[in-house]
Amino acid sequence: MREEVLKIYDELVAANPNFPRKGKTMPYTSANGYMFSLLNKAGELGIRLSKKDTEAFDTAFGAKPFISYGATMREYVLIPKSLLEDRETLGKYLQKGYEYVMSLPPK
Repeated sequence: MREEVLKIYDELVAANPNFPRKGKTMPYTSANGYMFSLLNKAGELGIRLSKKDTEAFDTAFGAKPFISYGATMREYVLIPKSLLEDRETLGKYLQKGYEYVMSLPPK
């Protein structure tokens, strides 16, 4: 399952010219000094969203906490399996994650 999600994740990141994929064993994206998406060991994808985007995500998909290495990642939503099939929508949420971290003060 993790390899399937990694393939989808790699395709999404490759389709967006704003940021590269980083990390060999724990793939992630970051910008402005902040990580905004991550594929955990369990093969789950999490995206960091603004409060407003998290509320919209919750309405559409039910925002569940994203856990990596036993820690709940603040501001991240767990991407449900159903959304993995909708790459256009998932790509939009990945872009929203990028826009959110770009709105924060640089680290």
